[in-house]
Amino acid sequence: MLSAFTARPLVELRQRDKSKIESILAYGDRLLVGLNTGSLRIYRVNETQEDKPKENGAANPDDKPPSRPSSSAAAKPVDLLREVEKFSTRAIEQLARIKEANVLISLSASYVSIYDLQNYTLQEQLTKTKNATTFAVTSNIVQDSATGIPEIISRLAVAVKRRLLLWSWHESELESDTVEITLAESIRTLTWTSATKIICGMNSGYVIVDVLTQEVEDIVGPGAIGGAPGAPQGRFGGMGSASMGYMGLGGYIPKPLATKLADGEMLLSKDINSLFITSDGKSMNKRQIPWAQAPDAIGYTYPYIIALQAPAKGALEVRNPETLSLLQTISLPNASSLSFPPPTVSLAHAGKGFHVASDRCIWAMGATDYDSQVDELVEKGLYDEAISILDMLEDALLRNKQERLREIKIQKAQVLFDQRKYRDAIDIFLRKDVQAPPERVIMLYPKVIAGDLSLIEEKKPEDEAEPAENSEHSNGASPGLEEGPSEIVGSPKPAAISKLIKGYQKSSSDTSSIRSFTKLDAADASDTASVKAKPAEEGPLEGKDLVNAALELNAFLVDARNRMKSSLDAETGKLIPQDKSKQNGQNGENGFQHSFESFLNSPASDSEKDREEKLREAAKLIDTTLFRSYMLVRPQLVGALFRIPNFCDPDVVNEKLLEKGRYHDLVDFFHGKKLHRPALELLKKFGMAEKEEESAPTLHGPQRTIGYLQNLPPEMIDLILEFAEWPLRVSPDLAMEIFLGDTENAETLPRDKVINFLEGINIDLAVKYLEHVINELNDLTPEFHNQLVAAYLRDLKARQDRKSDDWKDLMNRLVTFLRTSKQYALWKAFGAIPKDDPDFYEAQAVVLSNMGQHKQALEIYVFKIKDFEKAEEYCNHVHLQSSPDASPPQSGRDSTAEADDALPPSIYTTLLSLYLTPPQPHSPNWPPALDLLSKHGSRLPASSTLGLIPTTLPVGELESYFRGRIRAANSIVNEARIVAGIRKTEVVNAQATLLLGDGLPGGNGGRNRSVFVSKERVCGVCHKRLGGSVIAVLPDNEVVHYGCLNRANGRNTGSGMEALRSASWRR
Repeated sequence: MLSAFTARPLVELRQRDKSKIESILAYGDRLLVGLNTGSLRIYRVNETQEDKPKENGAANPDDKPPSRPSSSAAAKPVDLLREVEKFSTRAIEQLARIKEANVLISLSASYVSIYDLQNYTLQEQLTKTKNATTFAVTSNIVQDSATGIPEIISRLAVAVKRRLLLWSWHESELESDTVEITLAESIRTLTWTSATKIICGMNSGYVIVDVLTQEVEDIVGPGAIGGAPGAPQGRFGGMGSASMGYMGLGGYIPKPLATKLADGEMLLSKDINSLFITSDGKSMNKRQIPWAQAPDAIGYTYPYIIALQAPAKGALEVRNPETLSLLQTISLPNASSLSFPPPTVSLAHAGKGFHVASDRCIWAMGATDYDSQVDELVEKGLYDEAISILDMLEDALLRNKQERLREIKIQKAQVLFDQRKYRDAIDIFLRKDVQAPPERVIMLYPKVIAGDLSLIEEKKPEDEAEPAENSEHSNGASPGLEEGPSEIVGSPKPAAISKLIKGYQKSSSDTSSIRSFTKLDAADASDTASVKAKPAEEGPLEGKDLVNAALELNAFLVDARNRMKSSLDAETGKLIPQDKSKQNGQNGENGFQHSFESFLNSPASDSEKDREEKLREAAKLIDTTLFRSYMLVRPQLVGALFRIPNFCDPDVVNEKLLEKGRYHDLVDFFHGKKLHRPALELLKKFGMAEKEEESAPTLHGPQRTIGYLQNLPPEMIDLILEFAEWPLRVSPDLAMEIFLGDTENAETLPRDKVINFLEGINIDLAVKYLEHVINELNDLTPEFHNQLVAAYLRDLKARQDRKSDDWKDLMNRLVTFLRTSKQYALWKAFGAIPKDDPDFYEAQAVVLSNMGQHKQALEIYVFKIKDFEKAEEYCNHVHLQSSPDASPPQSGRDSTAEADDALPPSIYTTLLSLYLTPPQPHSPNWPPALDLLSKHGSRLPASSTLGLIPTTLPVGELESYFRGRIRAANSIVNEARIVAGIRKTEVVNAQATLLLGDGLPGGNGGRNRSVFVSKERVCGVCHKRLGGSVIAVLPDNEVVHYGCLNRANGRNTGSGMEALRSASWRR
């Protein structure tokens, strides 16, 4: 049976505890237990290892739970938090919670009471509920009819003999009004179907009550369910057991049971009769549940129906709501009640855990994950049950629901194939919702048809001459396969089919690809040999059986080829663009996706290139297998197959090329068919040979492989890198042309993959490629720049020949790259450079310079390298890179000193301070300091510079500095005078042009120009004669009315004299 649920004891009363469990309520991690003494116990449920899905999926062989929690458990199942001893004076018969109102509802002493859910104090005892027998609560989000605002409404229904009492909570507030509805007889059970309708179970049957309109409607059902006269009585057409014989047993009448199912369905049960209805009380056309005995309680936990037998039997049944089959029976001694979470708490599947209670013990029923349940059904060969469960479950609860549903149907067909029901199996393979991958079907056949893909082992021929004779016989026009050639042996026996089924369950993953012509691993096959298979006929698949199976396979493969035509062009091997308006029986992209996936054994990526490659592999398998099948049973059809475009495997069809030793032609053939891997494997085989093959001398060495790889597109980067390794190890300089060549393919290769690949072979090759990418191709990717810096440093630190020219050249390249590149991560490069290695001091200084840490960089040049010329060059470089705004223009000699002090600290000042006031333990260095003052005195601010010079230094030593400062000040003053004179000249020229014009023919005549206005001259705007009107003259000597000036100018210049003043050309 299925292990859908496992029982874990939570609470078990001790023997000295004379109390009995009457009711339970579970929510969150709390478990409330009502006792017959009127006490209420509050437990906290602890999560244990058994709650985990893996542990929960392993059930005991007899499905019997342990009598008490294991003493070796690391934690108790529950902790008793509190016991309210005087919660009630009588037994607590029923408990419920209204979460929104934060209240606890209790039925005790024939009264319904309301308690605070936090401190369990009595808030109110509903006096109207005297003699109450049961109640039911529900909470729903209802849209207000007046305002349209959704609100939470909770309702409490209480059964008091024939009366149905209703209370409501609106937004957590209890309304004072109480609704009372009187029915025909006493109410025994209550079950809410929706926010406003409730089913009342009575001795005579069921009624559904609308709490808003107070309408009461009878539910018509078979037998003990109740119904109108003339309705069918009992499950077998007779009277129900409730209507006969029970009066003699003390007047016992079965309890009317009801539970809410998924999708608005309800299940009613009384005695052994059952009825499925809608939430409106309408009967559904479904057969009754074949209960052997009347259940004592029923319930629903997604997606199963739960039934609890009488306490004397203590059995919990789990059934499929669709097939009504009994899937699991769990033995729970003396179990008497079920407790399910409210169906409106969350999604339907959120309540799959529930509790079962007896008078001494409470069990938590943990559900295994749905994937494990489906897998268990499949392992046991219950394919129809697994398909039914998958149809009921939501897509979000399963991994690849549609794919698994399709897979199970395929496995069912494989079992039929094992039973020699070839037509039935192929019919399932061909269904539109299945469309089995060709590989799955082909693997069922022996090697004579499936080749290496077959899982069937062939018997070794006893005589070496038999295969030849039988081969000749099989190639005849009328194959007499009743006698059977010796190589057509082996059959998919039950164990073989089981291995196939189980193997594909394990290998189904998102990253696996079509295994076109490879056998399953021997270990994988051995692991799957334990799967049960249905009985099948023994004996090898040969003779007439093989002919019949091959004929059915031909129909399947022809159908697959026809479906392939709508996706793949047989001429070019390219995907055919899908026109949504012309899809024949397909719904746009979804239909195309389903058609595409039906050819594959595992999902492919969404990239079009990957789809195309997968389809080509599938087409290759289909055509090659069809070729083999035709050769076996219909040889005369092979010619027709070759006359149309096909994807037959060259290893099978072009076998003669290998026999003749024309390897060069075979490479060209592979290239033309875009079968690059076989070609490269052949080139590698002959290229790495120690001696030249006489039949293929041009294939020896790496030259042919390098040329082949250079012509491959970047999309085949994995193949390029796989076969580029051996040429790089044999001839690195020549093989690097694959990546450094001046070709489009080389420049568009995925550079990150190439870099990682070359680093694994030789770091020098990676450096060479990175220099090519950055320096010649101008790649500004920061990651590549970081990798080049890291490669430089790794190579420099690893080499021991630091005095050699190669090492120095590599160091110069590193320093130059650090200085010129702006893309690498400065902090990362600085952290990788050795701090105490003198050979790397300059590299540190360059990185510090780029980080803006000029003082630290100069300290390296001055104190570590002690190269004062490089320190001065560094200052010159930084000074030239500084913005020109750093030296504002000076207006005169009086402002020179003030502006000098306002300048930001100069890089030369920093260097001078390191010379004159060095940090400990260094001493002042006068010669380079005086040299710096003499060369760059004008760039050193006087105040800060003189403050650094000690008073003991003779003034004569500073002659060059003061001379430079004086010259710089004079240059600023002279420059200011020259600029002032030039500006005066510009003002005079501008004024002359404004008054007299520019003097050019047809140019601007200035303000003193004149225009001639004749009688016939008209305004250029309104085209009316000017006459004696006030006029205005435009710069191009066009004359307009003064009133038209604004329109002529294209902007609002005011009115009156203001408009004339705004134009430099006014008259």
